[in-house]
Amino acid sequence: MAKQAESDTDPQTAAAVFAGLSFEAALRDRYDGQAGRDIFAKVEGFKITEQARAAQLYPFFQALDRNDGPEAEIYGRRVVMLGSNNYLGLTRHPRVIQAAHDALSDHGTSLTGSRLLNGTTHLHERLENKIAEFLGTEAALVFTTGYQTNLGVISSLVNRRSVAVVDKADHASIYDACQLAEGGMLRFRHNDARHLDRILSRIGEDKSCLVVVDGVFSMGGDIVDLPGIVDVCKRRQARLLVDDAHAIGVIGSGGRGTASHFGIDGAVDLTVGTFSKSFASVGGFVAGDRNVLEWIKHFARSMIFSASLPPASAAAALAALEVLMDEPELTDDVQRKGETLRNGLRDMGFDTGESQTPIIPVNIGDEVATVTFWRDLLERGVYTNPVIFPAVAMGKAILRTSCMATHTDEQIEFVLDQFQALGRKHGLLP
Repeated sequence: MAKQAESDTDPQTAAAVFAGLSFEAALRDRYDGQAGRDIFAKVEGFKITEQARAAQLYPFFQALDRNDGPEAEIYGRRVVMLGSNNYLGLTRHPRVIQAAHDALSDHGTSLTGSRLLNGTTHLHERLENKIAEFLGTEAALVFTTGYQTNLGVISSLVNRRSVAVVDKADHASIYDACQLAEGGMLRFRHNDARHLDRILSRIGEDKSCLVVVDGVFSMGGDIVDLPGIVDVCKRRQARLLVDDAHAIGVIGSGGRGTASHFGIDGAVDLTVGTFSKSFASVGGFVAGDRNVLEWIKHFARSMIFSASLPPASAAAALAALEVLMDEPELTDDVQRKGETLRNGLRDMGFDTGESQTPIIPVNIGDEVATVTFWRDLLERGVYTNPVIFPAVAMGKAILRTSCMATHTDEQIEFVLDQFQALGRKHGLLP
């Protein structure tokens, strides 16, 4: 790993950043009640990143030299990429690259306008039609990012006489969407359909409800109890949105997501997805009934007031979806690789939580221990993602790992060897 800049900062102070403080908490503790009119005053005392770098414990914004899918290059060293959401490994697929190249030649780099005005092409419409065909819905609607999809869909539907009811472990974009919406927000315990039922029972008949859950939870790799959630929503007359960002391509028949995984296709009102994971591009979509999407299309601020998805990105996503439809065994491949890694880590004694998918958390707990383990893994050729507060609860830090369909068995074996050796060295394994 590249040598970081010299500093006279006490390394113990830097370690405290991860042991007891997040960036957010540190700033709140230091600047709450600060007097004065200069909004930049808080910046003068922001030394947390400098302190973490001085202790070689800063794990974020690491610049890759090259990303080849299952492997990458960083600091001039080849590493097994175990920190990507490229679940099907399609970012280097020849059909995907050629489709993006052709669209770039035909349409240029950007449409420089919103979908509402000059930012819609027949390529966007073809992509929407193919998504609807794949998921068996009446229609689909493409946004510029998956994050903006949740912002637009939820905020356009949840008005002052509505309530969004969300799983506590839902993605940040769902929470931000609820903040943007005019209606209320309530939370239920993670993956607890009974608690959801109690929450919905307390909402008055004058309020409409939208229940929002992740299909596969992005940190834990566990799958939502969709049959239980669907049953509660039907009894309580609530609509259901499932964010399948980490499920499409990964679970279900041919990668069709959570409802397909449980054999209850058609039981979900709206499915949100992204192109930045299995579909090897960037962008997002919502799929459902045509009349609902027509409403969203005209009231979702994140669509109306954002430039549209560049054609090259739309073409790459469309090609990736077509590859998946032609090669549904890719979903079986990524599940098998995930099972091999998950079982291997569990057999060693690592805590991988409730993971049921190729997203496999290694629960460590202590922030310093987690980031140090990340650093040593990287130096030994394994790229992972350290996740600390506020992305997870304080003292519940994890290394988030994820497999691709294109990882080789030899690469998975190499990764397991490094985890075992370093787990013993760091006292995490017997």
